[in-house]
Amino acid sequence: MELPGKRELREQILHQMDGRTSYVSDKDVYREIDKAILRSSHGGYGTLSEKEELRRQMFYSIRGFDVLEKYLGDSSISEIMVIGASRIFVEQNGKIRRIEEHFSEEGDVYRLIEQIVAPTNRMVNEACPIVDSRLPDGSRVHIVLPPVSLEGPVITIRKFLKGGMTIEKLLAFEEFPEKLTGILSALVKSRYNILISGATNSGKSSLLNALAEYIGKRERVITIEDSAELQLFHVENLVRLETRNANMEGENEITMQDLIKASLRMRPDRIIVGEVRGAEAMSMLQALSTGHSGSVSSIHANSCRDALRRLETMVLMGVDMPVEAIRGQMASAIDVIIHLGRSFDGSRKLMEISEITGMAASQVALHPLFEMNEDDELTMRSELCDQKKLKEYGQYEAYQKLMESFKARDQPVEI
Repeated sequence: MELPGKRELREQILHQMDGRTSYVSDKDVYREIDKAILRSSHGGYGTLSEKEELRRQMFYSIRGFDVLEKYLGDSSISEIMVIGASRIFVEQNGKIRRIEEHFSEEGDVYRLIEQIVAPTNRMVNEACPIVDSRLPDGSRVHIVLPPVSLEGPVITIRKFLKGGMTIEKLLAFEEFPEKLTGILSALVKSRYNILISGATNSGKSSLLNALAEYIGKRERVITIEDSAELQLFHVENLVRLETRNANMEGENEITMQDLIKASLRMRPDRIIVGEVRGAEAMSMLQALSTGHSGSVSSIHANSCRDALRRLETMVLMGVDMPVEAIRGQMASAIDVIIHLGRSFDGSRKLMEISEITGMAASQVALHPLFEMNEDDELTMRSELCDQKKLKEYGQYEAYQKLMESFKARDQPVEI
């Protein structure tokens, strides 16, 4: 609970520091807080524990994330949603709830926003009211300001697990059966180009992070993102690239397309595009078609087939070319699509895996490998048609043994 007198004391401390909170050390901030508490003789904070709590709250409101601090440290919370100063919601264990804490005033929200965007060299103001940023731990932050937001400043924080996402953690969350890890491992190690699709908060980035576990340590990986959030702890030779917004004069912008082109000159073994959102889709397809196999990207979509439709639309946003030519490019660039979604109980699930087998009747041909049935069970439909890469990279025998075990069961793969 927020202690009484916090707002007044905070203003005194900021006045003492002349607003220089960004240029002093944590130790100096604590020193100013201690001096202010001692000088004000805050009678309501008689016990040592009360003074320690006040000291902690003061520091978090000045240098930390204010009332959000304890929720950022709670591993059971995956999303934090701030709407103006008075409403804060969190997603905890898959359920959204409103919390009692709130900011004292809207100015505190704006101070927090400035604190978030400053280290990432991002700019957000009334003229540029929407921005993506990140926290020091890699958590994704999306900010919308008035006049676009009618409810005051809006902050949405997507948290990531400390230590990065791993296959073991995904198994603990029961997103897919353990036996399927062998299939995913074979696909990555055999350098199939993989597109991960799914709705918002379906686990695309988590799966992408986890799949990096199967990338060889000697491989050189280039990641390309709007706002760097991937945490590929398993990759040693890693280069992370991030877009840059235009300055106040509308110049010096660096787009995803620019970064994809630059990555091709960096001798990559694999290129990972965090999320395809627009005209950079064509650059990504071209990169995948130039010999950089084993690359991974993600896209917002409702199914494997819908992912192809969305990708096609994005390409058309950037280039004017025949639709059939675009579909041919997709068919040659992407090998496998993995679709994620939410189960009826709100839990994340791997819903579908399909292979792209080329073109058929002017459409990209999809060959289903695994699908979720009506009983919420992941079922094997068929084997990979193109197994050439499995043989080239020594995964053929392991893959065949896995297929035999799936066939021997003759049962749906239970989640």
